[in-house]
Amino acid sequence: MIEVSDLKKYYSNGLIKKQYTRAVDGVSFHIEKGETLGLVGESGCGKTTVGRLLLHLIEPTSGKIMFDGIDLIALKRSELRKLRPRMQMIFQDPESSLNPRMKIGESIAEPFRLGLRGKICTHEIKRQIQDLIEIVGLNPEHVNRYPYQLSGGQNQRVVLARILAINPEFIVADEPTAALDVSVQAQILHLIMNLKKDFGLTMLFISHDLEVVRHMSDRIAVMELGRIVAVDSVKMDDCKRSV
Repeated sequence: MIEVSDLKKYYSNGLIKKQYTRAVDGVSFHIEKGETLGLVGESGCGKTTVGRLLLHLIEPTSGKIMFDGIDLIALKRSELRKLRPRMQMIFQDPESSLNPRMKIGESIAEPFRLGLRGKICTHEIKRQIQDLIEIVGLNPEHVNRYPYQLSGGQNQRVVLARILAINPEFIVADEPTAALDVSVQAQILHLIMNLKKDFGLTMLFISHDLEVVRHMSDRIAVMELGRIVAVDSVKMDDCKRSV
């Protein structure tokens, strides 16, 4: 589903003399349909930048990104907008992903109102929201609450429900439990695994924690200083040394 070739992202940090920070420096990998590729490495190695590049949230300096046979970089903005529902991202901080002025039910209903699932009557939208609330392990009364009234773990469940409402095929999970209490991290990781299996999702799972990545992923890619230094058949001991 995903084919990345020699992907680069450089940031200029010099006003007079051109100097560049090589956030991503020639990354290549692929992700099969239905697979989870774990991307692990130290903070600042470029993991999150890779995830944002895959969804074309930021422009690459060079390289190629193929999604289901479609060249994302070559797409016009209008074409990319039509493709975006198929690709979604789980950010580190769930509260920053939700509108604080919108109730939980309204946030989950937003994809339906924007027409990402076609024209659906109000009654059917409410029914589907209740179904999604149940799938992610929230209670029916949560639909009438605001994000500040919920815990971090509950808000991350809301984010997952809203993503499922869009019916995506590919998800970038950027350290989805980093901002959560240790007591709820395992619950959210288990939920993500179940959703991936039940909905047939393809995923890039980003983390600095090798044990979490090993638990969540089918394959592991190790990133260091903007480059992937190990992938596929690398042993866990080698990964630990690289990280």
